[in-house]
Parts: sequence; structure tokens; C-alpha cells
Amino acid sequence: MKIEKMKLPPSWEWKTMGEIADVVGGGTPKTNDPSNYEDGSISWLTPADLSGYTAKTIGHGSRFITQKGLDTSSAKMMPAGTVLFTSRAPIGYVAIASNPVCTNQGFKSFVLKDGVLPDYAYWWLKGNKELAESMANGTTFLELSGAKAKQLPIPIAPLDQQKRIVAEIEKQFSRLDETVASLKRVKANLKRYKAAVLKAAVEGRLVETEAQRARREGRSYETGAQLLKRILETRRSQWQGKGKYKEPAAPDTTGLPELPEGWVWAVSGAIFDFVTSGSRGWAQHYSDSGSIFLRVGNLDHGTIDLDLSEIQHVTPPANPEADRSRVRSGDLLISITAELGMVAVVPENLGDAYINQHVAIARSTDLVDKNYIGWYFACEHGGKKQLELLRRGATKAGLGLDDIRSVYIALPPLTEQRRIVAEVDRRLSLIRTTEAQVDANLQRAERLRQSILAQAFFGRLKLSEESVGEVA
Repeated sequence: MKIEKMKLPPSWEWKTMGEIADVVGGGTPKTNDPSNYEDGSISWLTPADLSGYTAKTIGHGSRFITQKGLDTSSAKMMPAGTVLFTSRAPIGYVAIASNPVCTNQGFKSFVLKDGVLPDYAYWWLKGNKELAESMANGTTFLELSGAKAKQLPIPIAPLDQQKRIVAEIEKQFSRLDETVASLKRVKANLKRYKAAVLKAAVEGRLVETEAQRARREGRSYETGAQLLKRILETRRSQWQGKGKYKEPAAPDTTGLPELPEGWVWAVSGAIFDFVTSGSRGWAQHYSDSGSIFLRVGNLDHGTIDLDLSEIQHVTPPANPEADRSRVRSGDLLISITAELGMVAVVPENLGDAYINQHVAIARSTDLVDKNYIGWYFACEHGGKKQLELLRRGATKAGLGLDDIRSVYIALPPLTEQRRIVAEVDRRLSLIRTTEAQVDANLQRAERLRQSILAQAFFGRLKLSEESVGEVA
């Protein structure tokens, strides 16, 4: 059903914006003439001034023009109360002029005639952006012409009902705004809580330490230092036939925080058996199906999960470069250019997958929990902070493989690593569930906002006595 054919209450009638207002375009003074702008005092708005703007009224934009600029352009002065409506790039920003203003050509503004409240027209246009877009034309970008702007339909209620409708909309929107603000505070608190969970995890405060548990149970345990020794001994024993063995450097613990009992500082080079970056030239191997091709966009901050919402497929060539770029289950992937320090741990069920040159593979020894190492690198207070420090410098545009090998890791006993990962997973699962509920409620609030507008302008919004009193 076309919107202008929808039934209205008695005493209401369909009009067009051209019938209830003078439709005014705008213009831009020549920008190569400074006298059009310098020391100007005339408010002149562009659509950019309404981008992200949430107030109902506006008095000026970021720039002013002079009287000469106004006189020599197609910009026109409009009185306070004019409803400003962007007609391109994009269509649908709306505000009410709180004082005389003019605009550039990106507006079709409405100077209302008697009998229509600016606030009433504002809320109608606010809820009908899609209607305006449907009437626009253009190939490069959509634009609502002046003729089409005049044809925009609007249901006109008697003036006293317009006042009551505006009051009721704004009362209900005020309550919605409070709810939305509360939900956004919850999201911010969840983000802080998540950071606190990861910080506690890498500092040994998230679960009972293995030292505490062993003491309580009256048994011995393998400390982090003993685990590190076992890792190094295993590496040495497996090095035969690979050339001269180089012992990983011991960390300089000067200035490092004290670790919990049973933990030890280790250099990541001692934990990683293999570190490399992906190869170039994959574009020629892109395909609609086949192996997964992982890029920086598949990694994110604050998580070790791959984002597979958008993936590229490749048919990998049979050569050493491709083999080197192939990932394995448990590999830690790290972005080393552009958005540095994003990480992910390759899951077991990913299948055949490869990386490009902007991502590095760090393959941990099997003697550590690979997800613990992943979370350590994802944590702002762990590897992530160190990588950010390593990338600084005027000539250093990214991270090198030696940087990845030089991160100091707080290494707990293996059994404690596993308990930490399980507790991180449990708490983050609760956070994700709560975030999903918050997001669903935010979407519900937006749908309710649109529903309020739809009901208000077809006489179906219940007008409370309170709203009548507010405008009396």
C-alpha cells in the first residue's frame, strides 16, 4: 500500500511538502575567492555538519560565509524554524534552524507555511528517510531534486493535535534515550570487564595457582621454570641434523613485575618452534572455492577467534612458498603490518588454509597450552603491549619476525595454563551472551522508535493526558 493512500483519522489530510512549505535549495560560494569566506558571519551549512549530529535544532555549521559570498552564489537565507533536509550525500539528515541560515546545494529545505509546526515536519521527515530515498534519482549518487522534494507526502493533523503528537513523541523518545544510554553503559562495562579478565589471567589472579592447589592437596607439581627447562631440553634433543643449535636468550627480568609462585618469565623465542610470515603473489590464485586464505581482516583485537564472516578462497600452488604459508591447528597468527598486533589461534576444524605477507605464523611447542599463549598475546597487559612498543620508530612500519620472538611471556605451570584458558572461555562466553542480549535490546529500541513515529503520524499513538498538559 502506498503511504499516501493509508487511511488517516477524521480531520487529517494528505498534503505534499510543496503544499505546506516553500522548498529552498542552496549553493556554494566560489572557494577560490577568500573574500567569500574570510571573516564571514552568515551561518552556512553542508550535509557534513549534520553527520553524527543528534540535536533537533542547529544554528550554524563549521563554516561561515560573507555577504558577498551569499550575494554571488545560489545560497539563500532562510528564517529560524526552517526544516533543513539533506538531499544528497546522504539523503535524510534533518534539523530545524534555530536562527537564520543558508546551506549549500546538498539540501532541500522547507520554509513552512502557517498551520504546520516545524517540530511536526521534523519528526515526519526523520522517520521517512527511505521514502525520500525511493523518490531520488542518480547514477553516481542518489539526489532528491527540488521537484521530487515538493512531492514528498505528509499527513497533516490539526494544529492542536500536532502539538500533542510532538510532545508525546519526544516524551517517549526521551525514555528510549535513557534506556539506550543505559544499554551502552552496560556494553562499555562489559568491555572493561573483559579487559580485567584477561589482565587477571596473565597476572595469575584469575584462578587458584598450581602452587596454592598443590600445597592445599599436599603434593608436588611441575613449576613454570621446570616446564621451561623441559621445553628447552626437548628442543635441544630434537635439533640434531639442523645445523648449529642456538640457545634462546634468557629474559632480562629487570623492571618486570613479580610473578606468582610457580610462574617464570620466558622469551617467546623459547616457546615458539617456528615463526614465519606469509608469502606474496596470492591474487593470481584466488578462486570461488578451495582453501581458505586468511588476511589481516580475519584477525581482531581482544580475541583469539578468527573472524570468518568474509573469507577469500584460493587454489594454492605446489611450491615451497605456499607450503611455508600454510597454517596448522593451534598456530598463533599475528598481524605484522597496517593494524598491528591483532591475533588469532587457528582452530582444529578450520581445514586447509594459508596466509599472506601481512600475517605471521608463530607455532608453539606442544608442551604449552596454545590458547594460553594466544590470550597472552591478545591481552593489553601482555604480549599486545610489548608488540606495540616494538613497532615504534620513524623507519619501522611494521613488526619483524625477531620482534615476535622477543616478547616476554609470563609462563605458569601447564595445568594452570589449562585452567586459566577454561576460566577465560567461561567468563567470555557469559560476556558474549550478555553483549548479544544488549545488542538485541538496542535493535529493539530502534524498531520501537520507528514504530512510535509510524503510529504518531497515522493517529494511532495514544496521547496521554500528561502530553496534553505539556503543551497546554
